[in-house]
Amino acid sequence: MIQIIEKHLQLEFPLGHHLHCLIAQIPNRLERRAHLFSVSNPEEQWLMVKGILELVAAGEGNMKRLHFLMLPESSLPLSRFDEMLAIIEGGFRCNTVTMFGLEQLTLAEYRRMLIRFHADNAEALELLERDVDSGDILSMPVNWCCIAVKEATGKLRVFLEAKTHPFRGEEFLDKDHDLYRGRHFYFFRGEPACFNFMTLICLDYLYRDLYSSNIRQIIDHANRLFFTKRQSLDAIFVIQCNPKPEHSSYRDVLSGYYGEYLEDTPGVRDTVTVFGNCSDQSEIEGVNCGDHCYGVSFVVISGRHKMLKYREREFASDDFHGAPVCRLRFGSGTRLFYFNLPLHHELDPRSSRVPLKVHSVLHWTDAAGWVKAGNGEDQKTLPEG
Repeated sequence: MIQIIEKHLQLEFPLGHHLHCLIAQIPNRLERRAHLFSVSNPEEQWLMVKGILELVAAGEGNMKRLHFLMLPESSLPLSRFDEMLAIIEGGFRCNTVTMFGLEQLTLAEYRRMLIRFHADNAEALELLERDVDSGDILSMPVNWCCIAVKEATGKLRVFLEAKTHPFRGEEFLDKDHDLYRGRHFYFFRGEPACFNFMTLICLDYLYRDLYSSNIRQIIDHANRLFFTKRQSLDAIFVIQCNPKPEHSSYRDVLSGYYGEYLEDTPGVRDTVTVFGNCSDQSEIEGVNCGDHCYGVSFVVISGRHKMLKYREREFASDDFHGAPVCRLRFGSGTRLFYFNLPLHHELDPRSSRVPLKVHSVLHWTDAAGWVKAGNGEDQKTLPEG
């Protein structure tokens, strides 16, 4: 079973005020090299990612208020990992959390990363060593992500997670090609503002077998926190590279998560669930799909917020086909979506208050970088849900 590891962070978020999140819905172009999925054009990909980092560091407009930055699963070239951490540490404001996926590496390389950042990943390294001790698996590929936290003091914390559940394109008869299954999730407890959050990779949100369910373990952990500390899980961030972002499985899990069909779930009642996907310009070797098969990042909150249905060119709100939720659903193009995370329902229960607000939507241009989406040719109609 997956182990949930609690980590305490010094994050001085504003008390009683909503936080801000930026989803970078950028394209992934991946190809298979040996038995690993790698970024096809690392320099081009880094140019786009670096542009996002520079935008956040500059803080123009209300970007200075950014708290959470999400980039897609498998979106960062491994060769730029150190440079990205340096930009976050040197250029980002304090109290900023950056979540991003990196191209695959071998378990031996992932092990070296955990050793390098041992101060923040000691428990994760111990779990990995148990697997390594059980057999010859160091050549297996790892789909992994990084949660880089610049604390209130300016200190950079680096946490690593490996994907716990592969999709069919990551499973093979040859064990050396089969994806390694991660053994842990981090449960971050921000203090003194008492904001608690988790980061998952794509299908980890859905995974279940005969004996356990990832999401059920998360609910139980959050419930224990509620009954012992009167705190809850405030947000789950799910980074994706998903050709089926609105698969019915997501609706089913979200319905159980927010619907309280089996048991009372006070620990997750006000959780905000954010799915950040890659854009519809993505190209992944061996994965074929039709129009609008990537993109459609979305944000989900409890239906108790009673958010009315609304539709714009770049985003819309709905109930995910009758689920007990309110959903803010974005389009499929290459975009930056900047929005606020809503307060707990009890703190602002007015039905006239819109709990989720989109602050800005930006699109990429080769000439000017990231600019606000307007009436240009780059705009696309939001795909039907």
